[in-house]
Amino acid sequence: MPVVSLDNTITLALSVRERHASAEWYEKMLGFRLLVHIDEAGWSEMQTNTQGVTLGLGEQSEPTPGNTVPVFGVADIAAARGALENADVKFDGETETIEGMVSVATFYDPDGNALMLAQDLSK
Repeated sequence: MPVVSLDNTITLALSVRERHASAEWYEKMLGFRLLVHIDEAGWSEMQTNTQGVTLGLGEQSEPTPGNTVPVFGVADIAAARGALENADVKFDGETETIEGMVSVATFYDPDGNALMLAQDLSK
């Protein structure tokens, strides 16, 4: 039995220089659909052509190519994080929350790959 129960969603988070331009590119080239631009958070989300999979675009002045971070949806981020921490999984700082939107926590696999948990607070 897994330590954490994930929901049926995953967001692939990419670092981009200009979210609005990147969203247009993904829409035109791959047929993805814009879900939201959250300008105050420097974040945009696109619905991919795969059910339950979204593409998150995080704006950075100097993005790191090839640095995709899978973001796994959970119903209760505090419980999920606690279960992983009890299994000695390393986290990067505290859980971050944008009220009414999302709570996220970055953690690492044994090889140092970054992964995230996310709880949707908009529901």
